[in-house]
Amino acid sequence: MAQCPRLFATACLSALLATACAEAETDSQTQDAAPASEAAEQAAQALAAAPGAAIIADAPDSAWRTVDGEDLIHMVTSKGEVWIELQDEFTPLHAARVRELAETDWLDWKVFHRVIDGFMAQGGGAVDNPSVQAPFDPIQAEFGIRRDPNAIIVNELQERRATRDGPMAQAGFWDGFPVGTQPSALAGIVADGRVESWLLHCDGAAAMARTNDPNSANAQFYIVRGDAEHLNTQYTVWGKVRVGQDVVESLNVGTQGQTLGFRPDIIEEFELARDMTDAPTVQVMDTRSASFTAYLEALAASRDNGRLPDICAIDVPVRVLD
Repeated sequence: MAQCPRLFATACLSALLATACAEAETDSQTQDAAPASEAAEQAAQALAAAPGAAIIADAPDSAWRTVDGEDLIHMVTSKGEVWIELQDEFTPLHAARVRELAETDWLDWKVFHRVIDGFMAQGGGAVDNPSVQAPFDPIQAEFGIRRDPNAIIVNELQERRATRDGPMAQAGFWDGFPVGTQPSALAGIVADGRVESWLLHCDGAAAMARTNDPNSANAQFYIVRGDAEHLNTQYTVWGKVRVGQDVVESLNVGTQGQTLGFRPDIIEEFELARDMTDAPTVQVMDTRSASFTAYLEALAASRDNGRLPDICAIDVPVRVLD
């Protein structure tokens, strides 16, 4: 696999620019004699040409938000490492459960027992029993919140339906998480001064699985790897993959006990970064910063219609510092 040079680590860890790396890798595979150094150079050129690449590279330290070790999950799978940021503002009960799963090692050596290409990867089942029951109580659903626009600030960027066939709403970012919301202006004419808001099922969204009972989420979870728009406001999104979405995309596809020859990938470790002795520093571009505004302007300018892509196609830049 072609590797992006260390100089471009910041851009490579942005999902948008990682796509450029993947494209360069694909090109290099068509040239059997191309040396690794040539493939790396192609990746570097693709990164440099990606919209907003220079803005990301030149962004000052003040434009980056460091993810607290209390809010960062390190998941080691049989295909590689994934780093997931969780948050308490929208889903405090689920965030607490995810931390509990990490602290008790419950998910260690469980598997991704249901992986559907173009949809999601569900983990938490045992190798011999995908329906294994975890020793925890079910959690109340947290599909959305009543948000005070002055306390939890969403930079509303575009109109977007709440669900595929639902009412029109707004979409934007809060702390690098894609959010759907009623317009903040609505808060000025309602009694409690709040608006309905929810985290979106974009690629890399980490959410809790459940039965038909909305309040039945326990320990199994899934990560979106495709189109899961129909799950918005129906399932609880508690986190976002910051590094390693390519690993999620590479998980073996199939359903344990149903797909002939399916070999589920293993969750070897599921831990909080705060409990590691050698955890790297994961930083997300502050979506309220001038650098992010400039990045969005560059994305829009690169498109024929001069408009931003859909919120789920806007990749918030991420960088990792050793």
